[in-house]
Amino acid sequence: MVTARSCPCGLPQPYDACCGRFHSGAALAATAEQLMRSRYSAFVRLDAGYLLRTWSPRTRPAELDLDPGTRWTGLEVLATEGGSAFHTTGTVTFRASYRGGAMTEHSRFEREPGSGAWLYADGDVSG
Repeated sequence: MVTARSCPCGLPQPYDACCGRFHSGAALAATAEQLMRSRYSAFVRLDAGYLLRTWSPRTRPAELDLDPGTRWTGLEVLATEGGSAFHTTGTVTFRASYRGGAMTEHSRFEREPGSGAWLYADGDVSG
């Protein structure tokens, strides 16, 4: 059961112990899936700053205009490939539900040289 204190990403942890630690800068996502989940939570919480910080400079937009009227209602990870501590790239396919519909995205992630931080590169959206 998801409560107001649960993490929006769907894992059974409180927000502060899950995606909140990434949003605050206290930790870096260790896998591409963790980064994708934390980015979903950032969309839920309208945290454009985090989304921009975790976006590859090669593909990052200059600004991000989030719609406060979108009500995200759930996340389902459909597939992952690579994206662990032993990889430099990875993909995550997920379905994000919102009031009135859902979207599926096949996202590509890359490790930042030097820091090793995972970054969102781009994705193909359907639905």
